[in-house]
Amino acid sequence: MTSHAFDVDAFLRRPLTARLATNGPTVRPVWFLWEEGAFWVLTGPWAHLLGRVRADPEVALVVDECEPATGLVRQVIARGRAEVLPFDVARGRRKLVRYLGADEERWDERFVHYLHDDPARRGTVWLRMEPVSLVAHDLSYAVTP
Repeated sequence: MTSHAFDVDAFLRRPLTARLATNGPTVRPVWFLWEEGAFWVLTGPWAHLLGRVRADPEVALVVDECEPATGLVRQVIARGRAEVLPFDVARGRRKLVRYLGADEERWDERFVHYLHDDPARRGTVWLRMEPVSLVAHDLSYAVTP
């Protein structure tokens, strides 16, 4: 991958919400994990996302932040083919801790189920997308008082 105006790995390790686009087009917000040079998104039969990706695995994903008060505007745009992989609890915990904190006692019960229910019975899987294209832009601007 090419060099960027900011630390893309550090940016993608933050608990930001991405928007994932599939065929249709359909765009939905997703929580993700950035690991091993790939985006990992938890899904299952309860969401239309899994069926859309199985029908057409070409996806695009955008992670961005915009803070008008400070002028901070950064974005990462990735494209690639999503693959469906079995859910593993360790990765699931890393993803959920990133968004919800380390104390599972404080989590909404629906998130706890991902880690303690049988993923095969629930149908929980990972969508893994290793970008074939990843572009980062720092569009920040100066804010005048």
